[in-house]
Amino acid sequence: MGRQEQVRTSLGAGVGKEVDGLLAPVDAELALRYPGDPGTRQPVHTVYVPGDVFGAGTVREWGDRALAALDEHAPDADSFGAVLGLDGELAGPVYERVRAKLEREPVEDLRVDFEDGYGHRPDAEEDEHAARAARLLAEDAPPYLGVRVKCMEAGLRERGVRTLDVFLTGLLAAGTLPEGLNLTLPKVTYAEQVAAFAHVLDAFERAHGLESGRLGFEIQIETSQAILATDGTATVARMIQAAGGRATGLHYGTFDYSAALGVSAAHQAPDHPAADHAKAVMQVAAAGTGVRVSDGSTNVLPVGPTAQVHDAWRLHHRLTRRALARAYHQGWDMHPGHLPTRYAAVFAFYREGFAQAAARLAAYTARAQGDVLDEPATARALSGYLLRGLHCGALDSAEVTAASGLGRAELENLAALRPR
Repeated sequence: MGRQEQVRTSLGAGVGKEVDGLLAPVDAELALRYPGDPGTRQPVHTVYVPGDVFGAGTVREWGDRALAALDEHAPDADSFGAVLGLDGELAGPVYERVRAKLEREPVEDLRVDFEDGYGHRPDAEEDEHAARAARLLAEDAPPYLGVRVKCMEAGLRERGVRTLDVFLTGLLAAGTLPEGLNLTLPKVTYAEQVAAFAHVLDAFERAHGLESGRLGFEIQIETSQAILATDGTATVARMIQAAGGRATGLHYGTFDYSAALGVSAAHQAPDHPAADHAKAVMQVAAAGTGVRVSDGSTNVLPVGPTAQVHDAWRLHHRLTRRALARAYHQGWDMHPGHLPTRYAAVFAFYREGFAQAAARLAAYTARAQGDVLDEPATARALSGYLLRGLHCGALDSAEVTAASGLGRAELENLAALRPR
């Protein structure tokens, strides 16, 4: 046995404690500002329905209309796959899952709209619609639900706050606040407007004895000022902090934002360079904060003759796949005809990469050698990918466990790993 090398050091034992003391404020700041993704389910889309249109059968009606569109324009897996360019092996499972999803859970996240999609109405009428929305959603609702109220600009904020109050009070009167409750604040230009909205929610919580921070909200990014402030800083990063821990999402508003930059109507789309820039800034600002980013929508509706519907489907499918590849896991759907291609794009995205992701994760957990050497950060991404596929229905628990050797709880533990 060889002679053991003597290890020498120069720093005293107290230096480490001094460094801990120096960095204690930074450690606390990191823990507060960057808690990481919450690990909960994120809906793959948000459906907006005007407050005057929303009724007891709205969600089921969207599902039925989407199924009717499939029956008319793509009645089987081969025809649907041909429209979207899905290969033969993938087309069958995707088509079956799309139909099953539309029958079981056509809408994952519903937003009753009292802003652009609703317009300006007499106060008594908006009160009535907000109260009705609360009553109906308390009785029967998709996994995620909420309202978009008018913005915090002068002349609109009083009506927006009142609609919010009527809606939330109605939900409480019907029982309790749903776990999947989402509120949306539109047309934000200054962080102070976010702080003011958070103040309103705090006042509501105190009025009803609710836990502080129970109510969170999404910030809709649809003005140029929300991306870049006059001093050159990223306003959206300030907005996340101004929410005081209540911000849950950043939602890109395709058309208002494009118009604010002078993009002509014919070129306003989620894949315009201006949109890509805005979403990239949003993504970096939100990274690690637990705030999630959502893509916007297309206004090309799948209606009319079959050829026209197919063109719109191809566009929506391509935009959804593009967003997923850029890690925008959520988007807006504005018409029932968008649901088939939303779910087709999402299901195909997860099923195409499922086998490879499961194999890499199995190799990582077994510390096996393979053709890709993955690190903990990649393991988090792989497990998160499989969990998202499970959440939306693209994957089944049994097949994920069989391929990866991991159950859902183990996947959740891996997804929650933090760098050491």
